[in-house]
Amino acid sequence: MADKPGFFYTLKAVLWSFAGLRRKRDFDVDQRGLNPVHILIAALLAVAVFIGLLISIVKFVVAQ
Repeated sequence: MADKPGFFYTLKAVLWSFAGLRRKRDFDVDQRGLNPVHILIAALLAVAVFIGLLISIVKFVVAQ
């Protein structure tokens, strides 16, 4: 891999990892090429969106 993957590739890798659908081969490739700062930012962003989604669902259900 000549070029380092960009942020959106990292975000995609993190989201697939959240779902638990990451192949070992893809993980090994990502481990060598992904920027750790991008991984941290993508993970924090994904967690924030996930928590926001859960809070929204709970508020919607409780309001019913």
